[in-house]
Amino acid sequence: MQKGQLPLYFCPFCLYNRNMDTEKLIAHARARFDHATARRILREKYQAQMLFAYHGGMFRAGPELQTTLLSCPGADAVILDLYENPVKVDTKELYALSQARWQEQMNAWLVEHEANNQKR
Repeated sequence: MQKGQLPLYFCPFCLYNRNMDTEKLIAHARARFDHATARRILREKYQAQMLFAYHGGMFRAGPELQTTLLSCPGADAVILDLYENPVKVDTKELYALSQARWQEQMNAWLVEHEANNQKR
């Protein structure tokens, strides 16, 4: 093999080669699995924190709710909550609450996500 030439068994898409022993492969697989599990748990944690109560209804802060509120023409509107119950809401107040909750949780999620990526 000449200098700068890759061996025939090298795969640029694989994270390992034939020279890695079984222990290294197992450690690599566990690390990947742990990272994927941590990302899933983190997502579930922050999805749950997006929920909040308002005027007897349960809402999930996010773009869908905010878009719905922005599309309502008046200050008051009747919209469906998470459990499909009609709730009369003040659209401006609910939009402000939703926006604040969304931004707060997304910022916290980003901080934890970046910390998890640093561990990887």
